[in-house]
Amino acid sequence: MPGMPRPDLTRVLLAPRHWPAWLGVAFIWLIAHLPFQLLMRLGRLAGRLALHLNPERRRVAATNIALCFPELDAAAQKALVRANLCDVGMMLAEFALGWMGSDRAIARVPVTVDGLEHLEAARKAGRGVLLVGGHFSHLELCARLVSQRIRIAGMYRRMDSDVFEFAVLRSRLHYADAMFEKDDIRGTVKYLKSGGTLWYAPDQDMRSKDNVFVPFFGVQAATITATHHLARLSGALVIPFYHRRLPGDAGYAMRLGAPMEDFPSKDASLDTARVNAQIEQMVREAPEQYLWVHKRFKTRPPGEPKVY
Repeated sequence: MPGMPRPDLTRVLLAPRHWPAWLGVAFIWLIAHLPFQLLMRLGRLAGRLALHLNPERRRVAATNIALCFPELDAAAQKALVRANLCDVGMMLAEFALGWMGSDRAIARVPVTVDGLEHLEAARKAGRGVLLVGGHFSHLELCARLVSQRIRIAGMYRRMDSDVFEFAVLRSRLHYADAMFEKDDIRGTVKYLKSGGTLWYAPDQDMRSKDNVFVPFFGVQAATITATHHLARLSGALVIPFYHRRLPGDAGYAMRLGAPMEDFPSKDASLDTARVNAQIEQMVREAPEQYLWVHKRFKTRPPGEPKVY
């Protein structure tokens, strides 16, 4: 199997210093095995609690929303911040279900998927596919949901906790075709060249040497150029992957867009700007569900002041 091997439980992970982390894993497992409607209610309750926690993240979300939606008045921006912080509570429930929910529980989640014909056409042509999406609160769950219909791989950043790294990687490899560490470009390219489908979200400030400054909601944002390079090296098509939570307990709507035309070009900055424009369009469909608590504009162009 390409990518990371399925991890084995070792005696080192059972040492007493890891017991608090195991309690956290057990708590997540319990949440993931609640009925879907109860899980959604728990997420909404956690969201209301999140309104009163971590004022620093509230400030980050408010700054991002003010930068990206200057057309909204102060009251509308405040309402969007509130809705977004409530959504953080939903994220906790959805990550639990995506990571550790049973296959039977996942099969019961209401979901629609449009645009699979684009993926089928790519496969008939023998092309790999980069499914490019954004960091929404439900990204992990939607990756699990779409994996019911197509085999996908993912790129990820290793967790700080050895226990969570073991538990989450093992869970992901239950449904994913493969998982690649973020620096495993060689393995990722080989997988794409073989016709694989990789889910990838290039919309966070990675503070990497491969960043370029391109617009995101009209603000210059340090953005990794990996989408351009992965497509160039592998010949994969780049397909936008839209997903959003529907109101109440109605589930999720997912959509695969048409492959981006003339991608990649010879200009990495131009291609990266086009990817940002696609993600911006995704965000505008469900702005309260985007991860605004991330410091997306932490790295500034030379001479520009800090925004956080």
